[in-house]
Amino acid sequence: MTPPTISARNLIHDFRIPDQRSYFTALKIPSLDIAAGERVAVIGPSGSGKTTLLNIIAGLLRPTRGEIFVNGIKLNALSERERDRLRASTMGYVFQSFNLLQAFTALENVTIAMDLANVIPSSHRRARAMQLLDELGLSKRAQHRPSQLSIGEQQRVAVARALANDPQILLADEPTASVDPKTRSVVFEHLLAQTKDKQRILLVATHDSSLLPHFDRCINQYPDQGEKNV
Repeated sequence: MTPPTISARNLIHDFRIPDQRSYFTALKIPSLDIAAGERVAVIGPSGSGKTTLLNIIAGLLRPTRGEIFVNGIKLNALSERERDRLRASTMGYVFQSFNLLQAFTALENVTIAMDLANVIPSSHRRARAMQLLDELGLSKRAQHRPSQLSIGEQQRVAVARALANDPQILLADEPTASVDPKTRSVVFEHLLAQTKDKQRILLVATHDSSLLPHFDRCINQYPDQGEKNV
């Protein structure tokens, strides 16, 4: 399997201001290259484009201008269905709001991710889902729906779902923002463990400065500051 890569050139994304005819630039990145095995943090104040960057890389948004490549494939040139297929087979995304399916159990939320991507053999999906939940301390909560789980438990289900298809690229949007220190440690250490040995890319948007020493480098979205090593 070809090692994963992410590249962007002159990446800009504008959002229209509601009820107005003007736009504001939410994201502006002249150049970005991330190689296999790298752990990269994206930091910056609210509204600086951290989530926008992750959503563009995931193919959930098309940039207003510029180019974005994942594994050498130009996302701008793909249809929505093709971007969805690439995301399902290549990426895992831990959303800030979790985005769990409320009508399904924790176990089902993880297995459905595998059903959609069709990467893991169907005969292995349930066992893999249970293994991931067990690794995150949720084996006894597998049959509970999201509304029956704590915020920290929901976050760990979201992590298990993101890892379900053994993705090359792991994206996480504020993965420790809503959890207690103990859960934060469990979640973050599990994310870190999934990258280096398997040459995955880990890209995390975070406000948590205590996490930064664990990354190889940092994309700094604060005004008038560029990328720097941490």
